[in-house]
Amino acid sequence: MLLSSIFSLLLSNALSFRRDTAILYSRIGIIVLLYCIYLSYNNLFITYLDNGFGLFGGLFFISSITQTFHILIFIISILILNMTGFYPRKLVTSKYASLHKLLFTKLQFSKNITVSNIILKKGEQYLILEYTLMLFFIITGSVLLISSSDLVSIFLSIELQSYGLYLLCAIYRNSESSTSASLTYFLLGGLSSCFILLGIGLIYSNLGVTNLDSLYTIINLAGIDNELEIITYIPYCLLLISVGFLFKISAAPFHFWSPDVYDSIPTIVTTFVAIIAKISILTLLLHLVHNTNSINITSQYPWTISFLISSLLSLIIGTVLGLTQFRIKRLFAYSTISHLGFMLLALAINTIESIQSFIFYLIQYSLSNLNAFVLLVAIGYSLYAYTDNNINHNNLIDKNNSPIQLISQLKGYFFINSILALSLSITLLSFAGIPPLIGFFAKLMVFSAALQEGFIFLTIIAVLTSVISAVYYLLIVKTMFFDQHSYTYFSKLKALKLPALVLQKDKVVDKIYFSNFSLSNSLSITISTLTLFILLFMASPNELIHFINILGIL
Repeated sequence: MLLSSIFSLLLSNALSFRRDTAILYSRIGIIVLLYCIYLSYNNLFITYLDNGFGLFGGLFFISSITQTFHILIFIISILILNMTGFYPRKLVTSKYASLHKLLFTKLQFSKNITVSNIILKKGEQYLILEYTLMLFFIITGSVLLISSSDLVSIFLSIELQSYGLYLLCAIYRNSESSTSASLTYFLLGGLSSCFILLGIGLIYSNLGVTNLDSLYTIINLAGIDNELEIITYIPYCLLLISVGFLFKISAAPFHFWSPDVYDSIPTIVTTFVAIIAKISILTLLLHLVHNTNSINITSQYPWTISFLISSLLSLIIGTVLGLTQFRIKRLFAYSTISHLGFMLLALAINTIESIQSFIFYLIQYSLSNLNAFVLLVAIGYSLYAYTDNNINHNNLIDKNNSPIQLISQLKGYFFINSILALSLSITLLSFAGIPPLIGFFAKLMVFSAALQEGFIFLTIIAVLTSVISAVYYLLIVKTMFFDQHSYTYFSKLKALKLPALVLQKDKVVDKIYFSNFSLSNSLSITISTLTLFILLFMASPNELIHFINILGIL
């Protein structure tokens, strides 16, 4: 389905003359991904009965876990495309709000310069034909990477995903900051790919196999016969591969590129880059650790000790450096590094309970992180009707594509839009692990799995960093609720009445005037659904917890 859609979009992009049709391509992308969810949902039950099966001679493996994360990627991609598939604002009237009039009444707005500049103001993302096509390439790479069970297919999939991400970062042609960020991402991403390819080459030169199941079999046979020395170099090869993957998900100490890239590229692109790549790579690492956990660097320490070291560094660096940030997307980047520390800790333990906590943490954090970025986009759209009296805010680079860049831009935002301020506060408090929000239960499950295996020191560090990180989350909450804002409502909008002709069968039957506008349903419904998921998880946790417990056992 994804491949046929990619070919169709390539042909359509080549024949299209109007760039404003990009909004229709996003809607087509949503329909395609909905059908992909349907296909993955059907395969979820097939693989549950058969306990998984291989495809294409063992290059790929389909199981319940892979299908679950396929569905998660499709859902998140739909919500991201939702931001470019519909206009950001809507006009409000009660006169023609009934279902019959909505279906059978046609409105035609009179041409007005003020309307086009203020009410219908759009970002560059609505005029990029290739946006949906690039997303499909990345989603295809992510889906293949999650299902990969061979070192060759792993490398090809990670490169397909990475190339799409490089291009997506540079797709805003008029943005100098995003172009430089994409170049940085490309150069450092290429370096990390070298580590992955070097590790794969050394494994093949030593063992002569690339399939993960064959690797698992040889390792077990070598463990039975102590005289075999064929796996002497394998731990170091796996360390090279893990360095490349940790680089791509920006885990410490390979994190230095992510704050600059996140801050420089447009917010809608940051939403996709910050979430999709981490889901696919972390799911692959779960499969890799499961197959190679018995390989030891020394007699006491397995090769997965590298994940524990990266977890410790990510927890400390993500928390300490996050305290000094005043740019909100850089703050989110360091927040992501800190949360990667929790996921890597659960991944390295590799018990049934830790795998369950890892899956739960990855799902809830992906959805919470998506909500945080969607809220940034929505807040930026809601402030288009206001004039900012702060000179420093007006001189920001690339403000059209990233309206909210500084934490100080959120000063007093509660008095402008209290609902969005509350939604962002709930999401940030979930990041901090405040009960009874879903982030608290995710961290609790990781702590429980770590203590059960005796990782007391790392658990103490994780608890302390979680408490310290609450400082910069609460700083944003304090800025929104207790500071005074510097915004004034755009004077022309107070007396503005937008005329619209009411047409029935192409005849004018009425004329109405709009004076109020708000965020569109595409943004408000997405934010409401994700916020309620974060807030009300405790009311009915059994279904998700039981489902994740079954996945962990499988």
